Amino acid sequence: MVKAIRVHKTGGPEVLQLEDVTLPAPGAGQLLIRNRAIGLNFIDTYFRTGLYPAPLPFTLGNESAGDVLAVGPNVSEFKPGDRIACVAGLGAYAEERIVPAAAAVALPDAVSYEAAASMMLKGLTAEYLLHRTYKVKPGDTILVHAAAGGTGTILCQWGKALGAKVIGTAGSKEKADIARAHGADHVILYGEENVSVRVKEITGGQGCDVVYDGVGKDTFIASLDSLKPFGLLASFGNASGAVDGVNLGILASKGSLYVTRPTLNTHTAKRETMVEMAKNLFGAVSSGKVTVAINARFPLAEAAAAHRALESRGTTGSTVIIP
Repeated sequence: MVKAIRVHKTGGPEVLQLEDVTLPAPGAGQLLIRNRAIGLNFIDTYFRTGLYPAPLPFTLGNESAGDVLAVGPNVSEFKPGDRIACVAGLGAYAEERIVPAAAAVALPDAVSYEAAASMMLKGLTAEYLLHRTYKVKPGDTILVHAAAGGTGTILCQWGKALGAKVIGTAGSKEKADIARAHGADHVILYGEENVSVRVKEITGGQGCDVVYDGVGKDTFIASLDSLKPFGLLASFGNASGAVDGVNLGILASKGSLYVTRPTLNTHTAKRETMVEMAKNLFGAVSSGKVTVAINARFPLAEAAAAHRALESRGTTGSTVIIP
């Protein structure tokens, strides 16, 4: 028996229940891992509330890092005792979990469990946004919404390392300071300033090459208005709610713009691509180009409190859950 956070009905943080569960032995192509750290991500709240449906009951969470306890048949890449990190299906909020070996990557000694658990989803998201959705090059100008958050701080640091001018948005002066400390050249306080107007001022009227927007509904129009002609909006999250009811004609009137709604699952569907992405990410962390700020830790039993902190926008950087 191991402890796990189970969801029997969707709703607020109060639906997260700590329970005993029994795990089977790993099957073909699977690993049994002992979690050492679990990542907290906004996508977890989407499953908890039912925005992203999942069969009930379920164990929440996608991202964790730990040690391999046992391997199932037809697994040759890993062995018991190996350090690994993974982004897999639901089941991360637990002391132990079973994951497909194809969803795991070897964790270098230079990267801690907590860092890996807090950056696999966020870091791999930043990797595909910066290197695949729009390949950032020296001289580009990028706008990063929620620049003091977990994904935002990685995007700012890595974007700066790639030679871009980085503009971030933040909700307070304290968060603006965090964004600047992680590479943002300019930070716009979205509660006090008009984002698109400030972007045009900062860029001399040109706008940005790409906007990375994990906020969603509240920032959609401002993101479009912050782009230069033929610019790209990468809308990769819904922290303020889903974008809906879009009239495609506005993309024409605002400058023949491009919009994409990418997902990590699509980018990591091929094993070789996921391994390449993880290698790129771990290399950026090992070299010091990207540092992962872990600013809060919650015990597994306090997962509901972690969700409340996340949804109140009371967190900065990354938060991990410790089983």
